[in-house]
Order: sequence, then C-alpha cells, then structure tokens
Amino acid sequence: MSRRTMLVAGAWLVAVGAVPYYLGAFWLQTGLFVAVAVIAALGLSLLVGVAGQLSLAHAFFVAVGAYTYTYLATPGDARTPGLGIPSLLAAGLAVLAAGACGGLFSPVSARLRGLYLGVASVGLVFLGQYLLTTLSEITGGYNGRSVPPLRLFGLEFSDRSEVLLGGVLFGRLELLWLLTATLATVAFLVTRRIVGWRPGLALRLMRESEVAAASMGINVNRQKAVVFIVSSMYAGLAGVLFAVCIQRVVPESFGLQLSVSYLAAIVIGGMRTPVGAVVGAVFVTSLPLLLQHYGSELPFLAPPGSGDGLGAAELSAYVYGALVVLVLVLWPGGLVGLASRLAGRSLHRALPTRTGAPPVSPMEAPVDAAVTKPELQGGKRR
Repeated sequence: MSRRTMLVAGAWLVAVGAVPYYLGAFWLQTGLFVAVAVIAALGLSLLVGVAGQLSLAHAFFVAVGAYTYTYLATPGDARTPGLGIPSLLAAGLAVLAAGACGGLFSPVSARLRGLYLGVASVGLVFLGQYLLTTLSEITGGYNGRSVPPLRLFGLEFSDRSEVLLGGVLFGRLELLWLLTATLATVAFLVTRRIVGWRPGLALRLMRESEVAAASMGINVNRQKAVVFIVSSMYAGLAGVLFAVCIQRVVPESFGLQLSVSYLAAIVIGGMRTPVGAVVGAVFVTSLPLLLQHYGSELPFLAPPGSGDGLGAAELSAYVYGALVVLVLVLWPGGLVGLASRLAGRSLHRALPTRTGAPPVSPMEAPVDAAVTKPELQGGKRR
C-alpha cells in the first residue's frame, strides 16, 4: 500500500471519527446502512464487475451472515434456540459460513455463465426465503428473531452503551457508526488491493476471454470458486452488521429486491472499480431514506403509509431504473466513468497546445494490455 493511500485512509478515518460530533441520529442511522451496503456492493463488484460472473444471490449470502450470527450469539433457552457463544466469534463464524455457502455454489458458477448463471443464482434467493420461513424453530419464521448485541473488546454495541469521548456521550448509534465505517474502509482498501494485484489481473482476463485465460495458465474454475467465496464473505460480513444495526432479522429483508438493489448500485456507480461500488451503494441506499425523511417538504410525494399517490420507495425505484438505462446506453462506466470522462475532457481543454489523443481515464483504459503470463505466474520480465 502506497504512502499516499495510507495518508488518505488515515484522513478519512479521522473524518469518520468526527461525524458523531456534528451529525444527529438520522444521519448516523443513514450512515450505518450506507456502510453496510458499501461492504456488500464491494463484494458484488469483485464477482460481477471484475470477474464477469453475473449473480443475483447476494441477498442469500447476506441472510446467511445475519441469521448465523443471530443463532450463534443468542443464549439458548427453551423458547429461543441458540448456542450463546461470544459475539465476536459468532460474527467471524457467520462470515465463514457465508463463504462456505458460496463455495458450495461455486461448481454451478464454474459450469454456467452470463444469463444462465444469473437465473441459477436467483434460485438461491428463493431457496433462502423458503428455509427462513419454514425452519421457524431456528429462524423464527415470518416474525424473525431478535439480534443479540455485538461485544467487541469489552465494549457492547447496545442501547445501554455509553462512552464519553471528547465531552460527547457516544451511545449505540455513534459506536456502530465508528465500527461499520471503519470496516467499510478496510473492505474498500482490500478490494482495491485485490483489483490492482495479480488476482485482479487474472480475473479481468478471465472476464474478457476464458479461453485466453486458460491458455495463459490460469485455472479458470478455481478462480471462479475463489472469487465467489470472497464475494460471499463480503456479503456475510454485511449481513452481520445489518443484523446488529436493525436488531431484528425477518425473511422479508433478504428477498430478491435486496439483490437487485446491490446489482443496481454497482451498475449505476461503475461495476469495474471499487470507487464505483462505493458511489453506487451510497446513492442507492441513501436516496429512499432521504426522500422519506424530507417527503413532507416535497409536494409531489405522498405521506408515508397513506397509500395515495407517489411514495418515496416508488420514486426511488423509478430513479434507479432510469439511471440503469442511462448507464447501460450512454455511460458504460457508470457515474464514476462519466466523472472520469468529464475530468479528462476538462484537462484536455485546459492544455490546448498539447497534441495527440486526450488523456485516457482509468475506466476507459484497456485491462488486457497489462496482463502477461510472467506477471500472473510470478515470473520475471526478461
């Protein structure tokens, strides 16, 4: 990791720590959901954007993480089953469980690709919904289960938590914000490292041509399995944090709509770059919350729960749909690619004396030109 990246990450973490001193409960709650969505979207961008494996099963792996943590961390009794293990260990096992489920599905992803893989992955979501509603003794059925608070190094992230920092009392929301934002930052840095490192080069070559990747010594099936497992672990971590934030898990929260929203996030932001996943997740997650919060000030929105007119959720869906169409037709690189193109044009106009083609943005740069067999196999250039 470069010194510049470390400095930017350090400055970002300082800004994250300053947020609870200036923002209220609504913005902290919105930040929690945004940070959780960023982690899930980063995992999906690795699978779909970098490796080219279409998947709509992300909600299933999020549910695995959420429900596994809930079951493992809940003290068992006659009415509520659970193992009662330490919550930090339960969270780690929940992430591993999501990765294991991704590994079990990886043989399917090795045989299918494109639309066929997307249709097969939808079956996982329907299977998850069926299991969550029928295994009521473990999952609580339609009513769901209460989520035990997370305890980390003697600190409990619950409504009873009160920590005085800098003259400000940090409660549950403030502490959860620090935790989720930090984990989202770490997830971004790890994803950025994977994409720019040799595994990312191999995945991008595999996305463009599996035959070419295999001819260069890349084990395509193994790479597909690994990226599916890693993406599922991202989703499992997002599921654990989501469960801890909302304090109750119900099957309805992990339906196909959640998978579609994650896919829309990486498409809108730019699926082939971690920055695009972050931008898309922020947009898709915060827009309905902001519309609902400020709906009373917008005359064209119906009040929440009234059922009359256009609601915040419906307007958000229309905006997502319109942006997805615009991105697919006009902006293949998403919002990040569009911003990069505009910045490149501005730079080209600012330097009129310079001849040649305008600067090429990272989103438009070819990825296969940098992929060589010695790099992928650890050899040295001669």
